Amino acid sequence: MRHSKLGSVALAGTLALALASCSGGGSTGSSGEPEAPAEALTMLIGSSGEAETAAVQAAADAWSAESGTTVEVIAASDLNQELAQGFAGDSAPDVFYMGWDQFQTYAGDDYLEPYAGDLANAGDFYPALVDTFTFDGEFVCAPKDFSTLGLVINTQLWEAAGLTDADVPTTWEELQTVAQTLTTGDTVGLSMGAEYARVGVFMEQAGGGLMDGDTVTASSPENVEALEYVQGLLEAGSLKWPADLGAGWGGEAFGNGAAAMVIEGPWIRGALEADFPDVEFLVAELPEGPAGPGTFTFSNCWGIPQGQETAATAQELVAFLTSDEQQLEFADAFGVIPSTQAAAATYAETYPENAAFVAGADYAVSPVNFSGAADVVTEFNNTITTLQGADPQAALDELQTQLEAAYASSQG
Repeated sequence: MRHSKLGSVALAGTLALALASCSGGGSTGSSGEPEAPAEALTMLIGSSGEAETAAVQAAADAWSAESGTTVEVIAASDLNQELAQGFAGDSAPDVFYMGWDQFQTYAGDDYLEPYAGDLANAGDFYPALVDTFTFDGEFVCAPKDFSTLGLVINTQLWEAAGLTDADVPTTWEELQTVAQTLTTGDTVGLSMGAEYARVGVFMEQAGGGLMDGDTVTASSPENVEALEYVQGLLEAGSLKWPADLGAGWGGEAFGNGAAAMVIEGPWIRGALEADFPDVEFLVAELPEGPAGPGTFTFSNCWGIPQGQETAATAQELVAFLTSDEQQLEFADAFGVIPSTQAAAATYAETYPENAAFVAGADYAVSPVNFSGAADVVTEFNNTITTLQGADPQAALDELQTQLEAAYASSQG
């Protein structure tokens, strides 16, 4: 059994007394005897805005009304920083958002309670999400929702270019053609973030990827083919990075008309509704590459600190939050896709404009996320910004070397 630093500290008598005094007070009843403190939970979230914070608070309040346990919802200004500080100071929240890119690090440090396999709905989650939040063969924490990447198309620019529904690209060749057709004047046909979290989908579509099990495969011929394809779009002028269009991200480039198509996730809908409400668009699945379809899935799970005295109660809260009914309420409130297959199917029927994002879940994979990979990927992102004039094989050889070193370190 894994034993966490937090659990060790929590066993100390002085801290146990401190926790008791903080979680319910030391009031006395009419008999003069101290009353048992009422259990309370704290929840730390990384919110996308007021709608998400209000929805999570409403769900916590509904569960509190049923359970009698109060929940304080705290919207972090910097989730990763505040969560790290909480663990460092032995004051971690009882429940928290745990990002896919941080999961392996926290799980490897024995900070997470491995509870997810015990949930009644453990078998209902998408397998790819289960894989994302599995460590050493154990399903650790329940995914709260997910998103994939799709091809977002400006229908006004599409029709102006003489394109129809029959022209929606389903292959790399077709994407290349329509991107060129849509590139006119101040508008480029395609844009996306200059980062592995976008360009990496082409590696998957080519049959590549950065890892194959325990083997680093960054320098594979399939990945070279993917980068050469993207490089060709850049050299043709039909693909430009958002920064080269005066935009902070793909959604902004799309909203202001600088890009006719972007590769983004379902979060783009809220951003467009808020900042560019007149832009009309549709979402298609990403075109297939030589090896077939490919996209990335991004998710958070509901983390619970290992060894925390409130772990059992926190697990009950998570069971409520990940129920199909509650996840669909979250979807209605702030647009996320439910992490269970049945609820996601209902979501696709309710929001047909987002059906392509849900369809991608059937073949989506998580970006590489072992401990230490983030720093290497950040360096690779810098290379992607200069891909147009780079040697793809040399860039991937360097990535191979760095990832191998990082992976070896993570296993040691």
